[in-house]
Amino acid sequence: MICDLPSYLARIGLAAAPAATPQGLEQVQRAHRQAIGFENLDVMLGRGIGLEPADIRGKLVDRPRGGYCFEHNRLFGAMLATMGMPTRPLLARVWLRVLPGVVPPRTHTFSLVTLAGEQWLADAGFGSSYVPPMPLADGASALAADGYRHRLRRARAPGSLRGEWEVERSQDGTTWEAQYSFDTTEVAALDLAMANHWVATRPESRFTQACIVSIVQPQGFASLLDRQMTVQTAHGRDVSELPDAAAWQRTLADVFHIEMTDAEVVQLAPRLFG
Repeated sequence: MICDLPSYLARIGLAAAPAATPQGLEQVQRAHRQAIGFENLDVMLGRGIGLEPADIRGKLVDRPRGGYCFEHNRLFGAMLATMGMPTRPLLARVWLRVLPGVVPPRTHTFSLVTLAGEQWLADAGFGSSYVPPMPLADGASALAADGYRHRLRRARAPGSLRGEWEVERSQDGTTWEAQYSFDTTEVAALDLAMANHWVATRPESRFTQACIVSIVQPQGFASLLDRQMTVQTAHGRDVSELPDAAAWQRTLADVFHIEMTDAEVVQLAPRLFG
């Protein structure tokens, strides 16, 4: 067991486990993403990303730290199962910022949840946006607090590398941007370990190139790319640049609920601030 349920609920700020319903699933996922930040800072510090239960609990539950999808969704999936919401992991190709003609690897994991015989997409670890839970049905959609609508649809080219399903998002309801694509093939623990290793070590991986941090907020979504801070709400977007390492460290704690030691900040500061 990665974590006992009372400790997890305390970490995400819930007094009790909700019912095993779509509403309960949304409640847990939102609480998780508002409490535990998304971040790749251990990768940028040259550390490995462990997926053993003790590694995930120690970092995401016992400490005020976060992680990326392989950590978040392993914890999230295990806790959902404990609440009576059976899950299994899936792998996806992320299409954001991909050049035309390039096929990205399967580097994102999330959960397929079964509720009353119906399958649902649940994702507590997508760092670029908040993807609300949606039933695994063509045309299913959900609105996030930052004003973006997400939808799930069958891939346009069945059997292609884009997989069976695509998650897309739109701010205006007419122009849609691909987030990730997937199929429902069974995923083994070794598949996740291999994908996690690629993400954490390959020079072409986005997570080895910049400090990436994000968190869901009650009224939107906040992200940090190196020293550039973005806050997106339904009313617009605010972009600013953090001036120094002290402000960066304070912002991590105050906005993203991530506490870094002074020594860790000193190690990262030359990359961030020259």
